[in-house]
Amino acid sequence: MSTISITLPDNLLKTSTKFAESLHLSRAAYIRRSIERMNRETERRLRAERMMRASLKVRKESMNVNAEFASMEHDPDA
Repeated sequence: MSTISITLPDNLLKTSTKFAESLHLSRAAYIRRSIERMNRETERRLRAERMMRASLKVRKESMNVNAEFASMEHDPDA
């Protein structure tokens, strides 16, 4: 495990310490869990953005295919 040194505003450190104590965690464990949670949330957001970009790329073709199916439903002999 690596060690880092960070500078935090006093109010953030005080609040983090208070919450860590209320959860019976060390301050380091609390901050580590906070970073892990932020990483998961960021990963989910980035994945959703990639999916949206991919969806937009295929949207036009999907609409064309849907239109073809719709026309076949209305005119089965086509």
